[in-house]
Amino acid sequence: EKYISSIQDKSQQEDAFTLLKLMKQCTGEEPKMWGSSIVGFGTYHYKGASGREGDWFVTGFSARKQNMTVYFCTGFQKLQPYIKSLGKCKTTMGCLYFKKLADIDISVLKQMLIQNKKDLAAIAKQKKQ
Repeated sequence: EKYISSIQDKSQQEDAFTLLKLMKQCTGEEPKMWGSSIVGFGTYHYKGASGREGDWFVTGFSARKQNMTVYFCTGFQKLQPYIKSLGKCKTTMGCLYFKKLADIDISVLKQMLIQNKKDLAAIAKQKKQ
């Protein structure tokens, strides 16, 4: 809440508080700051093909000057059907960008957050087998 309250743009601040509530609801996790500007929810341990490993959040967001960024740890491969109906946004590897929440369908974003969590659980289950 301290980070969100420090956001200068009041509209972006309101969107961040809405994302905070939505992500808490969808993940069942409490928020945690990852660095100085990313609010993350949940945690998982990863190990990349290069051997690099560490801990990261399941999903999170950050209020950037140009846009809001929502992070999806599993990327968008399985989320593509949602992207088409989400609204005005852009994606990269694991990041969703939009100017304001009013530009996207929040109910679709909610489905994406829930699916992201399920996908990560399925990946973790496969690794244990």
